[in-house]
Parts: sequence; structure tokens; C-alpha cells
Amino acid sequence: MPPALLGVALQLAALATFVAMDTVIKLLTAGFPVSQIMWARFVFGFLAVALALRVLAGRVPWRSHAPGLQTLRSLILAVCNLLFTIALVHIPLADATAVGFASPLLTVALAAVWLKEKVGWRRWAGVAIGLGGVVVLLRPPFLFAGEPVHWAMLLPLGTAALFAVYQILTRKLAAVDDPRTTILHTSFAAGLVTSAALPFDWVWPSAGGWAALLLLGVLGGAGHGLLVMAFARAPASLLAPMSYTQMIWAVLAGLMVFGDVPDGLTLAGMAVIAAGGVLVALPDRARR
Repeated sequence: MPPALLGVALQLAALATFVAMDTVIKLLTAGFPVSQIMWARFVFGFLAVALALRVLAGRVPWRSHAPGLQTLRSLILAVCNLLFTIALVHIPLADATAVGFASPLLTVALAAVWLKEKVGWRRWAGVAIGLGGVVVLLRPPFLFAGEPVHWAMLLPLGTAALFAVYQILTRKLAAVDDPRTTILHTSFAAGLVTSAALPFDWVWPSAGGWAALLLLGVLGGAGHGLLVMAFARAPASLLAPMSYTQMIWAVLAGLMVFGDVPDGLTLAGMAVIAAGGVLVALPDRARR
């Protein structure tokens, strides 16, 4: 299989895993504080990845050639997860996921500016259209009459901006470190930070609660492991548009697990974002 195609397949698998993780997070917010959920997400995720690498590779490739970037990337992911988890306490999974789709659009823009990847006019048009869809979802009062959108809808927008930086750092580290090293470092710094905050806000879990917290960590570790392997095989500007498949799974999960039915404006915003994503996904024609 060509590396770029394999990268796309790994990205799609990562996105499905992230929706499963977000569903578990939203379920856990009913019984656990956000800080404890984040602790489980990163600490159990780190342990799961370290164990998997030890069993499959025979060693834990810890040493990084860019430890500062690895630490920054992990901490950015921690803030992303914090903002998104707080949002899930207040708004439906599909709404939070849809607003978060500003991230692949911003990733394309950052890939052009930071990584110097070639991005043609069609992809730039897709970025602009997609961001227009995000505006529809946010429903600013100066454009839409009626009840203002919940303030928590702004949190996934912050997650999107930070996650775009996270993905660009993932792509940069792919040229510096072994992908397994990056996978291992993904949760390390974040796990240390969340562990420091844990004593101030703790609810003792039942057996089922421990299982759910452990599952959260495993899903997080697996999802970001797949993401790192995807970015090691394909350009960021190609992988970013694949993120729109996550919207489908988020809507289905919201319907099946939480009974959340998106309203017409939400569906319209999703459709506009998806249209922008299609334009971004189309390859630029080579100049003759």
C-alpha cells in the first residue's frame, strides 16, 4: 500500500477511536470531576502505550531528539482535552465535535505557512467556506436572531486552534523522532501535570468506574498512536480533511448514546463545513 494511502487509513481509524473516547468522556462527566477524567486519559494512556511498545517492539523507545517539542506537544494536547471535556459537560457531543472541525481547516493553513507545504487556491477556498460553517454553528447574535448559543460552544473552537498546532508539531516531529517515541511522549508531560492537580479533586471510582477510566486511557493512547503513524506517512494538508468523517460518527454516537438530535442550523453548519472539507481534500492541479 502506498505510504500516503496507508496514512489516510490510519487517520480514519484514529478518528473513529477519538469519537469512542469522546463518548466515554461525556459519560464520565456525570460522575467524575474534569481533572480526574483528564488524569485517567493521560496516565492510563501513557501506561497502555508503554506496555504495548514493550510487548510489540521489545523496548520502550524513550529518548527524543527534540524533548522540548515533545513536551510542548503533550501539554498542548492536555489543554485541548481540558477545553473539550468542559464543553461536553454543557453541550451535545455532535455540536462540540462540529465546532472542533475548525481544526483541520487551520491545520491546512498552518501547513502552508509553517511547514511550507504547497496549498493551492482550491484548498484556501475550502478553508474559507469551512470557517463560514463554523460561524453558522456558533450563531453570533449579530448574524442570527433568537436565543444565543451556549457559551461552551466557544471552548471547542479553542480546542480546534490548539489541536491544529498539535498536528503540525506531530508532522514536524515525524522528521526528527521515531514515531514510537512520539507516541510514547504524547501523554507523558500531560500525565505529570494532571497528576499534580489530582489530590485537589478526587471521587473514588467503583469497579465499573475504574474500568471506564482505564478504557478512556486505552482509547486515547490508541487514537494518538494511530494519528502519529498517519502523520509519519502522509502530508498534513492531505490528512486534515479526513477529519470530517468524525462528524458522522459523532452525530451517530450522540443519537444512540445520549439521544441528542441536531437542529436544522447545526446540520446546516455541518454541511457547510463538510463542503469546505471536500474542497480542501481535492488535489491541486499541477501547472503546465
